[in-house]
Amino acid sequence: MIPRYARPEMTIIWSPETKFRIWYEIEAYACDAQAELGVIPRENAEAVWKAKDVEFDVARIDEIEAVTKHDVIAFLTHLAEHIGSEQARFVHQGMTSSDVLDTTLNVQLVRAADILLADMDKLLDALKRRAMEHKDTVRIGRSHGIHAEPTTMGLTFARFYAEMDRNKRRLQAAREEIATGAISGAVGTFANIDPFVEEYVCEKMGLRPEPISTQVIPRDRHAMFFSTLGVIASSMENIAIEIRHMQRTEVLEAEEFFSPGQKGSSAMPHKRNPVLTENLTGLARLVRMTVVPAMENVALWHERDISHSSVERGIAPDATITLDFALNRLAGVIDKLVIYPENMLRNMNKFRGLVMSQRVLLALTQAGVSREDAYRLVQRNAMKVWEEGKDFKEELLADPEVTAALSPAEIEEKFDLGYHTKHVDTIFKRVFGQAS
Repeated sequence: MIPRYARPEMTIIWSPETKFRIWYEIEAYACDAQAELGVIPRENAEAVWKAKDVEFDVARIDEIEAVTKHDVIAFLTHLAEHIGSEQARFVHQGMTSSDVLDTTLNVQLVRAADILLADMDKLLDALKRRAMEHKDTVRIGRSHGIHAEPTTMGLTFARFYAEMDRNKRRLQAAREEIATGAISGAVGTFANIDPFVEEYVCEKMGLRPEPISTQVIPRDRHAMFFSTLGVIASSMENIAIEIRHMQRTEVLEAEEFFSPGQKGSSAMPHKRNPVLTENLTGLARLVRMTVVPAMENVALWHERDISHSSVERGIAPDATITLDFALNRLAGVIDKLVIYPENMLRNMNKFRGLVMSQRVLLALTQAGVSREDAYRLVQRNAMKVWEEGKDFKEELLADPEVTAALSPAEIEEKFDLGYHTKHVDTIFKRVFGQAS
């Protein structure tokens, strides 16, 4: 990813220096296990650890690879330059390149998942705080973009919290699924390497042995991982779209924080645009575009091919770096989001009580009016509000068919906002627990 949308902690996971360090650790631990089995001399295994403080020269490895046309061989050659060819002759004993590459990729994905989980905690904290703050801030709920019935801003934040909390659990499961390693040799049969080596290396690297690998770790695990990132990105966009809607001039129920000195437009000095959430919508697309290639990587020829390799070199850093940046940006947007309760009430009352139509409909049916007739009566008066700007309650009170079933006091009671918020506490307890 470009530096504009990258944070250092995540970016470093995907640096060549980090990759070669993980390669080295896998090879060194494998030598330890081989020495414990008596396959190689103990002193050769110990000699490998002489390079534990070495900063591997990326340019030198690239130089070797230009000749060998093989990245792992280039690295092993460079390692031998540090510890001596005699001492290095047992390095990679019985292993194949995928043992190193696949195990390393999964180490990197686990580390990336840990950062993303911390990011999600930050976002969840922000969403919970704003939900509690605006638990009783009434706003109009919309369906199809049209006024529906009253809700609260707290419930809006709470539903986003619940969605992201589900995503956190999905990511925890995806982390668990991707946390496997394979040191099983050519075509995964352990013919030239004891399974103990795999068990030993995986334990040291914080992984579990892959139950059965075919020279490569099965790519359904990776498909699951990237699909989870895609779902998180979609949820992130779900929040961003709501904020972008709320910031529209005609709505203006909330807006992104506009910092001192910030400029909204090069041409129009008055502009305050939802640039951060628009950016988040775009970043979500970038994360999601990695999902289909990850799915397509599942189908490999026989025991292995490398059609997945070039894909993963791109999508693994791109998806995790982008989502890391985006989750942190979204947490900041939520944390500083400016809320306008007065505008929320003004918008809700724009059509003068129209949003209480269902209460009147239900009251009429409870009073003995058929549903068909009740719907006709309510809609007849509602259309006067839409088309003539009338007051819904006044029209109901002036309609003899309505007042024949409902008294003026009963009609008046149907316009109580508290009716729509009476179960907010129940919903909050479901989302946040009893402490809410």
